[in-house]
Amino acid sequence: MAAVLELVAGSYEQVAFGYRVKTEEREWTSKANFTHHAHTASISAVAASERFVVTGSKDETIQLYDMKKRVEHGALLHHDGTINCLEFYGSSHLLSGGEDGLLCVWSTKKWECLKSIRAHKGPVTSLSVHPSGKLALTVGTDKTLRTWNLINGRSAFIKNIKQNAHIVRWSPDGDKYVVVVNDKVDVYNLETASVIATITNPKRISSVKFLNNSILAVAGDDEIVRLCDTGKEKWVCEFKAHETRVKAVDSFIMEDYCVMVTASNDGFIKMWKLHLKEELESPTLLVEVNTSARLTCLAVWKPSALQQIAEEPAAEATTSEATVVSGYTEVILVFLLSFHVDEDALWVVSDSLDQQS
Repeated sequence: MAAVLELVAGSYEQVAFGYRVKTEEREWTSKANFTHHAHTASISAVAASERFVVTGSKDETIQLYDMKKRVEHGALLHHDGTINCLEFYGSSHLLSGGEDGLLCVWSTKKWECLKSIRAHKGPVTSLSVHPSGKLALTVGTDKTLRTWNLINGRSAFIKNIKQNAHIVRWSPDGDKYVVVVNDKVDVYNLETASVIATITNPKRISSVKFLNNSILAVAGDDEIVRLCDTGKEKWVCEFKAHETRVKAVDSFIMEDYCVMVTASNDGFIKMWKLHLKEELESPTLLVEVNTSARLTCLAVWKPSALQQIAEEPAAEATTSEATVVSGYTEVILVFLLSFHVDEDALWVVSDSLDQQS
C-alpha cells in the first residue's frame, strides 16, 4: 500500500514550499501541494511534527501550519532576532533557538511558552533534544556547548569548545552526539562528555543527519553527500547528490531501507534510497522536484502518524511572555536519564516554577 509524505522546504525568497510524495512500490511520484509566502524575510528553519509544520525566519517570527486541517495556525512572537533552529519533541513540545540567545520551550497544546532560557551570550546556532526528552543540547557564538535539564529548565553542563559551533545533533539511541565546527565533526560520548572521534569534511559542513546510530550523513559547501561511520571514524560512502552545494539533509526509515532527502542551493529536492548494510553502496534516486528557489532548510512531514493524534482542537498561537530562568544546576547526565518520566509529565517542574515566580 502506497504511503503519502510531504516535503517542506524554506527559501531565501521568503516562501515555504510543500510537495506531496506518493511512495508507490514501483515508482515514487511528486506533486506540488502548496507555496506560501510565509514571512517578510528569508526562512531560516523548518520543523515538522505529527500534526504541525513550523517555519522560522529572519523576520523574528515562527509561523505555524496545521497540516491536518491545511490552514495557517498563527505565529509565535517571543524571540527578538532571527530564528536559527527549531525542533519538535514528539507531538507535545517545540523548542526554538534564536539570535537573541534564547532557548524557548513551547507547548503545542495551547502554543504557550513554558520556558524562556537565556541559553548563550550571543546567538543560539543549533539545538538538539535527547530521544528521552529530558535533555537538550545547544551551541552558540560564545564558544560553548550547553546541556539543559528539560525537567526543571536549568543548565546541567557547560563545556568550552574554543570555537563557535554551528550544528549539534544527538544520535537516535542518545548515547552520543556530534558537534560541528566549520568542516570538522567531533563525536562525543554521553557518559564521559569527551570526544571519542573526529571527522574532517573537505568543505565547510552545512547539514548533518544520523541515518542510524552509527552512520552520519554529512552535507557541505559542495555537491557531494558523504556518509561516515562514527564508530570506525571513517568515510564509508560518498555520492554526487546535486549540481550545486547541498544546503540540507534529512532522512527517515521506510520498511527495510533508509530514505535520504537532500536540498540544494539551486532549488532541487531529491529523495534517495539507501540500504544500511555493512558494505554501503551509493544510494539510488527515487524522485526529485525543482522549486526554482534558493533553498535554505528542509523537513519531512509524515501524515500517516496523524491517526495517533487525539481529535481535540488545538489552541491558536499568540504572543507569549515567559519567565527567564537563571542559575545553574549541576547534575550527572546519566543519573538524570535513569529517571523514568512520561512524555506528558515533561516540564511539569518548569510549569510549577513559573507559577511560583
